[in-house]
Amino acid sequence: MEESPRTLHSRLRLLEYPDKYIFEPVDGVTDSILQVNRADGSMESIGEMPQHMQNAKVTTVYGVLGMIRLLVGSYVLVIKERENVGSYLGYPIFKISSLQLLPCDRSLNTSSNEQKKMEAEFTALLKASQKISGLYLSYEVNITLCSQRLHELGNELKSLPLWRQAEQRFLWNNYLMEPLIENKLDQYLIPVIQGYFETFNANIGSKSVKVTIIARRCTRRTGTRMWRRGADKEGYAANFVESEQIVEYNGCTASFVQVRGSIPFIWEQIVDLTYKPSFEIVRQEDAPRVVERHFLDLNKKYGAVQAVDLVNKHGSEGRLHERYAASMNPILSDDIRYLHFDFHKICGHVHFERLSILYDQIKDYLSKHGYFLLNEKGEKVVEQTGIVRTNCVDCLDRTNVTQSMIGRKMLESQLRKFGVLGEGQEIRDFSSFDTSYKILWANHGDEISIQYSGTPALKGDFTRFGKRTYQGIAKDGWNALSRYYLNNFADGTKQDAIDLLQGHYIVSVSRDMAPTKRGLVETYASFRVAFALIFISFLLALMSLRQARSSTRHLLECFAWTGLTLGITAFVRAHGRHFTNRPRFLTTHY
Repeated sequence: MEESPRTLHSRLRLLEYPDKYIFEPVDGVTDSILQVNRADGSMESIGEMPQHMQNAKVTTVYGVLGMIRLLVGSYVLVIKERENVGSYLGYPIFKISSLQLLPCDRSLNTSSNEQKKMEAEFTALLKASQKISGLYLSYEVNITLCSQRLHELGNELKSLPLWRQAEQRFLWNNYLMEPLIENKLDQYLIPVIQGYFETFNANIGSKSVKVTIIARRCTRRTGTRMWRRGADKEGYAANFVESEQIVEYNGCTASFVQVRGSIPFIWEQIVDLTYKPSFEIVRQEDAPRVVERHFLDLNKKYGAVQAVDLVNKHGSEGRLHERYAASMNPILSDDIRYLHFDFHKICGHVHFERLSILYDQIKDYLSKHGYFLLNEKGEKVVEQTGIVRTNCVDCLDRTNVTQSMIGRKMLESQLRKFGVLGEGQEIRDFSSFDTSYKILWANHGDEISIQYSGTPALKGDFTRFGKRTYQGIAKDGWNALSRYYLNNFADGTKQDAIDLLQGHYIVSVSRDMAPTKRGLVETYASFRVAFALIFISFLLALMSLRQARSSTRHLLECFAWTGLTLGITAFVRAHGRHFTNRPRFLTTHY
């Protein structure tokens, strides 16, 4: 990979003045100093530092991710802390450990009270975004592209700044970068992905092998587990993640890519306080068209596509499976295939070794379309001509276990090609390597799950240890309860924060704030208040019941308090959706 013609700034001295921020490069490249006005957020590149530097708070930051403009002020998002997590094609990769918002909102002083109130609501969402996990960057190499696509870039594209080479669908800060792009601040434009990166070196016998996994989350339909399901009308699927497994040995590099994504037609599962809300297929007649768009796009980007559908054939998931299978039928061909594998029926909750049944059905496809391979001279030997697209309902737990199995099989094929493994040998024959590989995929699954559901993946003990454990099953129970709480009482706000950062809701365009107009029930609905009333009424009913033998009045009071308890409970159940934490922004979900 050739370096971009101008090096990105990897370390900046931030000087905070009462009226401006100044970013001074301290990494040896000082031909441009960035100045940001704290009143209106305007940016400019200055040739030298100001003469008077008193009264400045000085800190170090590791890059500017971009700027977002709200109703009144603008806010600069910078990298406060980073961690070196390994290398990709010889270049260091960093994980963002901490973000910081720098407000440029001095004009608030002359704003109306209503504007100040609205601005405060938006900035609260931005502050929540500082906790976003799984952000990775490189100052020297384009990590938005898989190895094969990176290798295929022409010299003209390789000479462009990194942000112009980037794959837009995986560029997490695409929207935030716009103000910097407008000001032609190429050296400050750092492409960032959300996903996962991990690498390890381990021996197989006497041979040292390096394995890396890179996950790239698509930003087109990004969000939380219950508020981003299915696909939009353009065919962009929720929780769409490209996972690339790279193995390096003796100067050679092999890469294998697979993807996951929600069932790609328009459906939803709106939280309503029940443990498992019902699935609703929206505009069923549009499903074949949306599915076709999704798969034609995959076909264009990756070549052949093998869809592996892991949802249950019967029950509530069965409706999704039937619609998916029916929508796939018109587009099936040698390049687009569909396979249903009822994970729960075949594997149950503990027999995940039965995934070998699935592998037997797709191994010829995997062998035909292969993987990307570079020899020790960096020359392409073979390329990957097709992918496997895996889904369950969440595209987390069952999908993680399945993808790790496919990744393992492909790694063994690659290691045999390198002469590291002999015929009949498997990774599990080398315990140290096998353990590192399991941990790699378990960590990958946990991080992808945390970003979408708020908790680590379920069934992670099988991925991590190769078997189900009592501790893992207990942990799954706790994580399932945590998901229930987050889905019902936290993810609506998180979804708003994501939409704001990704530009799916633009404040300057939607100045009327456009949160959903609420009815009477939704306006005053509070689960905490309702729960408190139910609890108090129940206690009062018990207290009255204890005294009911001595007084008819207490018996009547017991009936009254019990009726109130049951009435409030029935009301909350009937209007469950209004008692959850719902997104407020009027965005187009479909």
